[in-house]
Amino acid sequence: MAGKFEVYPSGAEFRWRLKAGNGETVASGEAYASKDGAKRGCEAVQRAADGAAIVETEA
Repeated sequence: MAGKFEVYPSGAEFRWRLKAGNGETVASGEAYASKDGAKRGCEAVQRAADGAAIVETEA
């Protein structure tokens, strides 16, 4: 099964989390004022991760 983004309420705000195919959370986002804002956050991560390189750094 492919990974998925979940958008969920957190108090008066909304957050997102990215779940791997095995159900483990692999990333999560900040709090957004609206559900649409959280969905746009998911879309931004999808765009940024497409073809992103893995880079090693010292810190």
